[in-house]
Amino acid sequence: MGFNLDNLFTYHKPIKDQPERYERIRAQGKAMAEFLILSCPDSAELTKAIRKIQEAVMWANASIACNENERE
Repeated sequence: MGFNLDNLFTYHKPIKDQPERYERIRAQGKAMAEFLILSCPDSAELTKAIRKIQEAVMWANASIACNENERE
């Protein structure tokens, strides 16, 4: 698999409706984290689950930033 390093290591200015989608993804991630905090005991496992949600939000937003361009 080849890597497009210019794409991976470039700032991607938000275009079109991207900022709104980024925010919706973050809000859903926060809602899930809040649900887990209310549902699970405070533990290393809960911390890991919340960090995984944070990671999922980051990668979901990166998928938008890195794979959409102004020509679409």
